Amino acid sequence: MTIREFKMPDVGEGLTEAEILKWFVQPGDTVTDGQVVCEVETAKAAVELPIPFDGVVHALLFEEGTTVDVGQVIISVQTGPAGEEAAAAEVPATVTAPAAAPAPAQAEEPAAAARQPVLVGYGVSQASTKRRPRKAAGDVAAQNGTAAPAVVPAQPAAAQLVAAAAQNGTAAPAAAGGARALAKPPVRKLAKDLGIDLATVVPTGDGGVVTREDVHAAAAAAIAPPVAAPAAAAPAPVQAPAEVAPQAAPAQAGRETRIPVKGVRKVTAQAMVGSAFTAPHVTEFITFDVTRTMKLVQELKEDPDLAGLRINPLLLIAKAVLVAIRRNPDVNASWDEAAQEIVLKHYVNLGIAAATPRGLIVPNIKDAHAKTLRELSESLSDLVATARDGKTSPADMQNGTLTLTNVGVFGVDTGTPILNPGESAILAVGAIKLQPWVHKGKVKPRQVTTLALSFDHRLIDGELGSRFLADIAAVLEHPRRLVTWA
Repeated sequence: MTIREFKMPDVGEGLTEAEILKWFVQPGDTVTDGQVVCEVETAKAAVELPIPFDGVVHALLFEEGTTVDVGQVIISVQTGPAGEEAAAAEVPATVTAPAAAPAPAQAEEPAAAARQPVLVGYGVSQASTKRRPRKAAGDVAAQNGTAAPAVVPAQPAAAQLVAAAAQNGTAAPAAAGGARALAKPPVRKLAKDLGIDLATVVPTGDGGVVTREDVHAAAAAAIAPPVAAPAAAAPAPVQAPAEVAPQAAPAQAGRETRIPVKGVRKVTAQAMVGSAFTAPHVTEFITFDVTRTMKLVQELKEDPDLAGLRINPLLLIAKAVLVAIRRNPDVNASWDEAAQEIVLKHYVNLGIAAATPRGLIVPNIKDAHAKTLRELSESLSDLVATARDGKTSPADMQNGTLTLTNVGVFGVDTGTPILNPGESAILAVGAIKLQPWVHKGKVKPRQVTTLALSFDHRLIDGELGSRFLADIAAVLEHPRRLVTWA
């Protein structure tokens, strides 16, 4: 039998870690060369990982949601002719996760007879560790040759308080002397994620061990007010002393939720901080009438030559930006800090900011300046669909030159967007609303919007930025300029 290991590859051009989002295989499954076994998320994008050899999955070494360093083994596969038979005959219970092992002083939860593996890729060993019964004070004293301490009469009272708290559905008080609650590492992590203090949780496991169910019950009690017992329930609940089981502690624990910042959200935060404090931002605004553009959008939707395409205002705004760049080519540039040079670019990789479940990403349309209206529409549709599915590749988010962000879809008029690092400008598109507007000397209801252009003042001075923004508005106010200025 040969066990081959598959390590976390560098899927993001120099990134050092990735989070395992989902496993597509389980121990005992047969895999073939090139088969996708899991999906991981780097700081740039979600990527599917194919296995590079044939065999039978022996063990998955990390749970979903775990962040793994590049180069660490994430899955082992049994290869060779006897692979399937060997995998079927044994349970991969002896594989040890690279993560930190539970401390010796912590107890294990008793395994039920029909219990399945609780960690992906790990079986339940027949010789699993069980908690050794605690010795009584007299036994310890006899073993050490010392006198046994007097029995503390407060212990029965503490037990009664725990029982009373359990009956009332409230948390038990912390153990006297600051004793540490007994719980397995996964349960401790769950309590930390939910903001629950284990010292306030009533344990129901053997030997006073706090279980996952105990933590969930404490979290539910912290969020929702206690529900009165049914009328059929036995005697009225015993009230615990106010100084022993205060209700405020669990309520405070549920007032905050901590969310780990990682993956796309983490790199976005770092990039925005770097951009905000590196490039000198200037933002200009313009409000204007887009009634003619909205009419053109409706006409294009009804055009049989464009049937099947996604036609919307953002498409024409993108086209207007490309026309304005052609008229003001110096805005399409980047700053080379090392060489202290401005790099003019003769291509436009137009970024589109997309909100996804994993955070904000900015894929870009390569060589957007050379695309027809049909090609631009197809590229926009593909880009948005891929981003929403979390399938955007790192290459799709590199080498952007200028970005569009459509805050109008949220009903927002405009904003002061922060530059995508390495780009010269970003245009925020506000909501298009019917407003009173002076048109041909009369106040009429017209479709009006506001654009906000943020730009790097090292690359674009006030005059150039103003001309560029005014040209975009001019095209959208009179869309025939898409032809006359092209």
